Amino acid sequence: MPDHQVLRKIRDLVPSLKQSPRPKNVVFLSPTHVLPNDLQKDVTIVEFDLPSFEEIKGVLGEMIAANRRSGRIAIDLVADEEERLAKAAMGLTLQEAENAFARAMVRNGRLDATDVEVIIEERRQIIRKTEILEFVKSDLDMSDVGGLENLKRWLKKRNNSWLEAAQRYGLPAPKGALITGVPGCGKSMTAKCISSMWQLPLLRLDVGKIFSGLVGSSEENMRTAIKTAEAIAPSILWIDEVEKGFGGAGSSGDSGTSSRVFGTFLTWMQEKSSPVFVIATANNIHALPAEMMRKGRFDEIFFVDLPTLKERKDIFRLHMDKRLVNPDVLGLFKVTEEVLEMLAEISEGFTGAEIEQAVISGLFEAFAEDRSIRVDDFVRAIRTTVPLSVTQAEQIRGIREWANVRAVAATRQEDRVEYAGKVEGAEDDIRATRGGRTVDF
Repeated sequence: MPDHQVLRKIRDLVPSLKQSPRPKNVVFLSPTHVLPNDLQKDVTIVEFDLPSFEEIKGVLGEMIAANRRSGRIAIDLVADEEERLAKAAMGLTLQEAENAFARAMVRNGRLDATDVEVIIEERRQIIRKTEILEFVKSDLDMSDVGGLENLKRWLKKRNNSWLEAAQRYGLPAPKGALITGVPGCGKSMTAKCISSMWQLPLLRLDVGKIFSGLVGSSEENMRTAIKTAEAIAPSILWIDEVEKGFGGAGSSGDSGTSSRVFGTFLTWMQEKSSPVFVIATANNIHALPAEMMRKGRFDEIFFVDLPTLKERKDIFRLHMDKRLVNPDVLGLFKVTEEVLEMLAEISEGFTGAEIEQAVISGLFEAFAEDRSIRVDDFVRAIRTTVPLSVTQAEQIRGIREWANVRAVAATRQEDRVEYAGKVEGAEDDIRATRGGRTVDF
C-alpha cells in the first residue's frame, strides 16, 4: 500500500518545483511500472527500451576484438555469422548479452556459428518467468516431415529474412503463416521444425492461459505475451489449434473480454514491425473469425491435405528408417522401393499419423511373437485401420472446397494426384481435386 503522507508531500512539492527560479525535476527510478493514482497526472513515464541490435553487436565486436588480440579464444566467424549471434541475443540487457557471449566462448574455447544455441538458452530464462508462453525445444528437423514440399520451399526462401542482407532488397520480416487441413497430416510437426530450420526460439502461446477471472487481467496477459515475444525477437510464436482459442471471439457470454483480447492480437499482427513470425495451425478453419484470415494478418494460408502416393511412401520410409535399426528385428525384411510402393498404395486415404501408427502396430505384431518383422505385419495393420478419410469424409470434402479458393496447397503440383476414396455405405466414389490453389514456390 502506498504511504499517503509521502504522496501528499510529493504533490505539495510540485508547485514549488515549477515556480522555482531554477526549475527542477525529481526523478524516480523503478524496475517495474507501479504508479499510484494520486501521481498519474504529475508524473511523466519514460521507459528505456532494451538494447538495440547495433548496441549488442558493438558489445560482441569489442569482445571479439579483445580475444583476437589476446589469442586466448579462437574466433571462427564470418560477417553473417557474427550478425546471427548478435540477433540471437536480442531481448537481453547489455550485461546479459555480454555474459551469454562469454559463456559461449569459454564453453569450448572458441566462438563460432554453433554457439547460437548457447545464446538462445539465455533467452529461455525470460520465457520461464512467465506462465503464458512456453518455450518449446524441438529436436525435429524438416527432413522428419514427409511431403509438403511446397510449404517447405516457401519457408526455406524466408530463412534469414530478418538479417541485414534482406534489408538490401527492401524486404520486411515475414508476418507468419496459417496452416489448416486434415487432422494428423503434419501441421504441428511442421511448426516445430521451423525452429530448427531457422535456428530461432519457438514460443508456444496457450490462449487458454490468457483468460483470467480478474477484470482486465486477460487483456493484460495478452499484452504481456506480445511484449515477451517481441523482447526476444527474432522468434517464432506458435499457436496450435488457433480456432479453439479464438473461435468464440465476438460472443457476448464473457462481457466482451474475448473480443478485446482477440482485437489486441489482430492489431498487433497487422501493425507489428518486430521480427516475430506467427505460425498458427487450425483443424476447423470454419470456426475462425473472418478478420483473422484477411490479407495482412498472415503472409500465406496453406492447406495440408491427405498425403499423396509419393508422400505416403516418404512417410513410410521415414518411420521405418527411424525404428528398424536393430538387425535382429529387421531380419530378412528390407525397406525397398517395391515394398514402400505397395504399402503406399494400400494405405490410400491415410493421414501421416495413421501411417505412423500402422508402422508401430506392425512392430507390435512382431514384438508379441518375439520374431523379426515381416511385410505382412504392416499390411495387416493397414487393413484393420479405418482411416479418418472414411469416418470424416463429409468434413474433409467441406474443407477442401473451402481451400480450393482461399488457401495454397502445401503439396507441390507434381506430387498432387486425384484422390479417390470409398465411403462406407455410399454407392459412388468421392472424387475431388485436392484442396488448395495451385501455387508452387
